[in-house]
Amino acid sequence: MIKKTVLGLLAIGLFAVSCSSDDDNNTSNTADLTLNLNGLEALGANYVYEGWVIVNGAPVSTGTFSSVTFPQTFEVDAAQLNAATRFVLSIEPAVDTDPAPAATKVLVGDFNGASASVDTGIVGDFSNASGEFFLRTPTDESGMNNGNDENGVWFGTPGMPPAPNFVLPTLPDGWAYEGWVVGDSGPLSTGTFTAFNTVDGAAPFSGAASGPPVPGEDFFENEPTGETFPLDVRGRTVVISVEPVPDDSAAPFAMKPLVGIAGNDTAPATHAFGRNLASLPTGSVTRN
Repeated sequence: MIKKTVLGLLAIGLFAVSCSSDDDNNTSNTADLTLNLNGLEALGANYVYEGWVIVNGAPVSTGTFSSVTFPQTFEVDAAQLNAATRFVLSIEPAVDTDPAPAATKVLVGDFNGASASVDTGIVGDFSNASGEFFLRTPTDESGMNNGNDENGVWFGTPGMPPAPNFVLPTLPDGWAYEGWVVGDSGPLSTGTFTAFNTVDGAAPFSGAASGPPVPGEDFFENEPTGETFPLDVRGRTVVISVEPVPDDSAAPFAMKPLVGIAGNDTAPATHAFGRNLASLPTGSVTRN
């Protein structure tokens, strides 16, 4: 009888130790951070989005992702997440040896209790964005007006020389503007730019002559599959996007603050862009 009692007490003791051990192993030092974001677009294969929380002034990664379907939840150190004052979303190389956030920061917001509303204010204030464009073909290699001005689009006011007329913020490091004309097969880039009073960074379709000191493009050469050049720009959608730098995607990024439709009249007529603020990504993040 004594032997049975002792064995029973040992069994109870082992059960108690086992339960205590399981409880210790299940004790979590992490908390959930849920992202519910709108308007982001997929990046090229070499880049990912990465979230960060700012803790005592220093960035702490909350993880990377490439899917733009939300909500998404990440486990983060509970003490750091509780102490965080701000959330930042950046674009990073998929293979990244730099532990710090890149310059290309997309969304930022300050925590107010358990949540933070995030927007693209760190990129720029586009609330008053405006601009105009005109149809002309200054890179026609003949150097003459051949009555083909409907085959080019340039951003500014026509003149000798044309003058810039964008009302757009100066972008921070990690970003550039890019012009687009929507062709028959999709968007055609007119080149990237950060200044409005000089030529842009590429002339993929223009003729041999020099272009004016404003961004833009003529559509004469190197026609992509599905396009017929010279391209008649009249009636087509013209877009100014904000692009990450560097960028390995051939498509426009999500941020397209200016969109316009080319009318039938060529220069000296101008065509106005309209604000497209609904394209700017927004969202919220929640910690619990």
